[in-house]
Amino acid sequence: MEKLKVTEACIGCGLCVAENEKYFEFNDEGFSKVKKEIIDEEDKKDLLNIIESCPGEAIVIEEEKEA
Repeated sequence: MEKLKVTEACIGCGLCVAENEKYFEFNDEGFSKVKKEIIDEEDKKDLLNIIESCPGEAIVIEEEKEA
């Protein structure tokens, strides 16, 4: 299962939030955070474009091993 994550490298530019409010929102400090961790297959291409565009390189997709 793939999970979306915003790392501490986030600079708070808001690009991801502006591009996809289904998956991203701002936290209380003004940085992006993941709103929906589990990636729907139909959204993956859009999320990969957002990851590539992130100026802080703060968004990653992690593979979570199922128990």
